[in-house]
Amino acid sequence: MSTENEGNEGTAAEAAPSVPSAPPVPADAPQAHSEGTRPAAPHLDATATQQQPASPAQDPETARLAAVPATPQYAPPAPPQSAADAGWPPPPPAVPAYAHGTQGSGGGPVWGPPGAPHTPEAPRKRGAGGLVAAVVVAALVAGGIGGALGYWAADSNDGSGSTTVSASANPQDLKRDPGTVAGVAAKALPSVVTIDAQGGDGEGGTGTGFVYDKEGHILTNNHVVASAADSGQLTATFSNGKKYNAEVVGRAQGYDVAVLKLKNPPNSLTPLPVGNSDQVAVGDSTIAIGAPFGLSNTVTTGIISAKNRPVASGDGNGGSNSYMSALQTDASINPGNSGGPLLSAGGAVIGINSAIQSTGSSGQSQAGSIGLGFAIPINQAKTVAEQLIKTGQPVYPVIGATVTMDDRSDGAVISDQGASGTEAVTKDGPAAKAGLRAGDVITKFNDTVVDSGPTLIGEIWTHKPGDHVTLTYKRDGKTATAEVTLGERKGDS
Repeated sequence: MSTENEGNEGTAAEAAPSVPSAPPVPADAPQAHSEGTRPAAPHLDATATQQQPASPAQDPETARLAAVPATPQYAPPAPPQSAADAGWPPPPPAVPAYAHGTQGSGGGPVWGPPGAPHTPEAPRKRGAGGLVAAVVVAALVAGGIGGALGYWAADSNDGSGSTTVSASANPQDLKRDPGTVAGVAAKALPSVVTIDAQGGDGEGGTGTGFVYDKEGHILTNNHVVASAADSGQLTATFSNGKKYNAEVVGRAQGYDVAVLKLKNPPNSLTPLPVGNSDQVAVGDSTIAIGAPFGLSNTVTTGIISAKNRPVASGDGNGGSNSYMSALQTDASINPGNSGGPLLSAGGAVIGINSAIQSTGSSGQSQAGSIGLGFAIPINQAKTVAEQLIKTGQPVYPVIGATVTMDDRSDGAVISDQGASGTEAVTKDGPAAKAGLRAGDVITKFNDTVVDSGPTLIGEIWTHKPGDHVTLTYKRDGKTATAEVTLGERKGDS
């Protein structure tokens, strides 16, 4: 089961999609280990108690708001990380093996960290390349794919990847109309950085980030920097080759958002303009910038393929999971793209590239883009970033109820029991005050159809504590509605 409060640590119940027909591959590069396990049911606690990913739980109801871990899109391949729960941190997914870039057996999804480096046989260190997180697309589950998974678009490697040389020409030296892709890229590239994260234990990876403000704050994915957040080393390299050391200001595991700050930042920083993801329409042009497989300053294009796509992802190491109501794009996104900007045709940031759906891997190398990439809407990411810069810790909205994370398509069921034996519906919490109780099946969140626990969590997290929402639910065959004021949970643990 999953708790809506992502702050609770619980069994991995992150997007608990059933094993997809074809395991999605982390956007990270190389081999990922498939550790398919169903997340426990996350607890949608109004107190925002997110559960930390536990070993993949077979019982979806044991994970609190745990979503299936996705693999981050890091650069060079690193050993796939197992998908962690989607709670705060979410428990591991129930069905899909979100575990880092693991091979999906029997077509099961492969969740987890980036696989081995580009070179298939390279030693599998947990560090060097980029981080990869598997991603579960709840909507696909409802569509009959049975819990298809994806991976974070982070790439991890063991340092045995190949060396590449990029052209020396400065994009700004090539004059292009500002309204063209080339014009947008020339203006945006100087504000995008390639992040190298090296943990004290040798684990690490490569991802992407972008300048958020003139003070030197860099916005990226949590799974990109997680391995080096406590005792490792972080560096950010700009398109002109200049490298700066950086430190973590704050991380939000559930949202998969992190903010870094450059040490001794230059005075010439130019923040990327932030757009409005709510005004994005399906069919709008998109431009993605990142370091796929370690190839920094790579620009790809596509369109918005869908909006509000329920996605559950994990850090690939069985640690933390995240849920999002994502922007889907067919712009090529691969391991190493994680944390990079998804731009509109006008050059404004509309999302943070975070995960991809893939056809799976042989275990010798990580699969790449098949045109199914997912980005965290910038409106949500901006809210989280401002909170992290201000206090250093995230705040999650919750309804105060634990829901199952299994791959059903008729709604999110409030569990009979919460995580760790607690009550499924928090006493005096938002859900309890609205009259909800164990066994109720939530089918709509405002006007959005809810087909599963992960979908519900993703929708809740697009709001803020204190927001008033309408939940439609079924009880004993009858449909009813309840007005709920979202509660809050501070922190990821």
